[in-house]
Amino acid sequence: MSNVEAEPAALKCGAVAGDAGAGQGAAVEVLSAREVPLGGPRALLVRRTLPQRARTLIGAWCFADHYGPVDASGTGMDVPPHPHTGLQTVSWLFSGEIEHRDSLGTHALVRPGEMNLMTGGHGIAHSEVSTARTTVLHGVQLWVALPEEHRHTARDFQHHVPATVRRDGAEIKVFLGSLVGSTSPVRTFTPLLGAEIVLGPGATLTLPVDPAFEHGLLVDSGDVRLSGTALRPTDLGYLPRGTDTLTVANDSGTPARTVLLGGPPFEEEIVMWWNFIGRSHEDIVRAREDWQADSGRFGTVEGYPGGRLPAPALPNAVITPRRNPRHP
Repeated sequence: MSNVEAEPAALKCGAVAGDAGAGQGAAVEVLSAREVPLGGPRALLVRRTLPQRARTLIGAWCFADHYGPVDASGTGMDVPPHPHTGLQTVSWLFSGEIEHRDSLGTHALVRPGEMNLMTGGHGIAHSEVSTARTTVLHGVQLWVALPEEHRHTARDFQHHVPATVRRDGAEIKVFLGSLVGSTSPVRTFTPLLGAEIVLGPGATLTLPVDPAFEHGLLVDSGDVRLSGTALRPTDLGYLPRGTDTLTVANDSGTPARTVLLGGPPFEEEIVMWWNFIGRSHEDIVRAREDWQADSGRFGTVEGYPGGRLPAPALPNAVITPRRNPRHP
């Protein structure tokens, strides 16, 4: 699922807090989600935790939408072909099934426990439609900003089904990067960590992590503590770099599901609007013009029974990137 807001905000992105609290015992910053309607009168409501004023990136992770469980037995999800530039999309479902088609020629299904990663680079288009057998749709849509040297890279699509690692009453599926001895083979352009962690009732899990990474833990269900700080469903707990262990505890009497994200601080400034990531307002204007003119930059999605999604109107203001803080 992509960003199909009718009036998307133009965002000046970059981490907005430094590493003053980094290291063992650093305080967990709790980021609350905001509800965003995607689509028209029967819009799908998503809970967005990235980007926001308090924090715009965690590593190169620049966008996190958390949705469902929602009844998809009626209209479900039907997102027409739309463009992306300068980013990778990571689709991860808890329940349901989505049919993906893109201008690379890919025709794939997104299923629970199976990760699909699409690289937009210079330009790609894709459509997303929930399948007829989907009754409940539930999952996360994540974006990764591409670094300057790779942001015009070629289109790509990767699929990975991670194995389940069981440890201390938890089930862990590592879909990007490495954790608990499990390593994803999926190629990324910056070091990243992405994993689903389901903790059994009362379970406590201590994880060795890379101290060069900052981390975010998104809670889907359950009452969870991250390094002693309480998190509720839809919260995202953030820890700066300098931490080499994370402790996650489930205070619930039922399983708790979370998604752990991580990566070294992304030092570049980015501008994000609609489904485009650039380095300047002019990058965004050019991408929108290319999409509206059907210039060929984004290619054609074959097999979708309908037209392309038009781009929203641009904001009146010229957007400049927010200055990133310096990291010691």
